[in-house]
Amino acid sequence: MATAGKVIKCKAAVAWEPNKPLVIEDIEVAPPQANEVRIKIVATSVCHTDLYQLFECKNKDGFPIILGHEAAGIVESVGPGVTEFQPGDKVIPLSISNCRECRFCKSPKTNQCDRGWATRGYDIMAGPDSRFTCKGKKVLQVMGNGTFSQYTVVDQMAVAKIDPSAPLDKVCLIGCGICTGYGAAVNTAKVEPGSTCAVFGLGAVGLAAVMGCKAAGAKKIFAVDINPEKFEKAKVFGATDFVNPKDYDKPISQVLAEMTNGGVDYSLECVGNVEVMRSALESCVKGWGVSVLVGFTNLHDFAARPIQLIAGRTWKGSHLGGYKVKDGVPELVKAYLDKKLKVDEFITHNMTLDQVNDAIELMKHGKCIRTVLSVSPQ
Repeated sequence: MATAGKVIKCKAAVAWEPNKPLVIEDIEVAPPQANEVRIKIVATSVCHTDLYQLFECKNKDGFPIILGHEAAGIVESVGPGVTEFQPGDKVIPLSISNCRECRFCKSPKTNQCDRGWATRGYDIMAGPDSRFTCKGKKVLQVMGNGTFSQYTVVDQMAVAKIDPSAPLDKVCLIGCGICTGYGAAVNTAKVEPGSTCAVFGLGAVGLAAVMGCKAAGAKKIFAVDINPEKFEKAKVFGATDFVNPKDYDKPISQVLAEMTNGGVDYSLECVGNVEVMRSALESCVKGWGVSVLVGFTNLHDFAARPIQLIAGRTWKGSHLGGYKVKDGVPELVKAYLDKKLKVDEFITHNMTLDQVNDAIELMKHGKCIRTVLSVSPQ
């Protein structure tokens, strides 16, 4: 492409400081360096983790930053040493790396990777390097991505090539929310046929977890949320029962225990709230109950009574659904194209990049599941 090797000037939504609206700015995107890929972002969506960085993290070292990590685009150019991608490839940028060489990547037990931004940057949700500048200042890339921009540069370890027939304004959701929730059920919890599950929080990740529980053959799936407007949507993804904790004057764990003869077989916390994490654990049946932490947070300690685990429950975490992302994300895209995975049903709003603050407000107030932003024409 004519832009290869040159600085690209484009539009992006910059978060200059915490708790303030994003500002549409003209930015410069440097050419990709060794082992990097420059991507024209076609579509991106707003994920709760973007709101976490903007409203909860509040580490001023993490600003200015370009948010956005749930996206899809087209390779514009590649840096030296990149052989896996070429200009024109349809891709999904990833919020964790998959180098395929470190001890974690070589282990079947985990999808963690010893390389990439996450080894250095959880305190600010970004690595120290960035190819973005604006008004003469370096601008960070959230989780190594920064997709609220018409172009971004990502390490090839954190890019997945997808089917060229995939609609980018749909499959952008697969790179984070859908794979996180769905995989938490099928890969991390390992939900079994005929089992009973409870999913706490019915945002996109929670609904994807409901979908995963159904795909795994769960007999009963309790959808737990304090917003009853989400229950109809949960039914679309396979929920069988609906519980609003506000309707009861006793702990939700007790309510579920009474409904299930002692507790559910599997619970998935998809909120990112340490108190809900404890409730989800305590909702599991003793002896074999498994509770999975899915919602992201890194602000507070979490706690439980030791007897909860001594009695045989398992408490575990899941990151991007446990998928080895370079393989898992393209497989989920194929499942969508084969009509084996719901994606369109998550999209409640479509907007453009200059409406990003409206999209953030919708998510902040629980008025959407996913808003897809059109960023660049294909």
